[in-house]
Amino acid sequence: MLNFYIKSMDIDGFRAELETRLIIEKEYIVQELTIINDYQEKLDLLGEFNEKYRGLIRRLANEYGIDLNAPYPSDNPSNSENLTYEQIILGKTMSIYDKLVDELHEEITLI
Repeated sequence: MLNFYIKSMDIDGFRAELETRLIIEKEYIVQELTIINDYQEKLDLLGEFNEKYRGLIRRLANEYGIDLNAPYPSDNPSNSENLTYEQIILGKTMSIYDKLVDELHEEITLI
């Protein structure tokens, strides 16, 4: 596995690729909003977006050869927290998701 890859790129490339793909997914969902009349169905699209986020992380990790369940190497050997790559990626990319899901929610309430 190429687990060292995400460490060496300081997660920026992974994060940027994820953001690009999430923006595309958000735009697809916004287009879907125009054909849905039921407000609850529109709100359900927020859950769908969350699933897209997690799915994209898995897909990108696979593309980059990252085992999400593998322990993330710590710079501090005395660190007792053994975080996985998945936990690190979620922590570093959650702000992207939060921003886009807020924008999506705004779209839902405006339409």
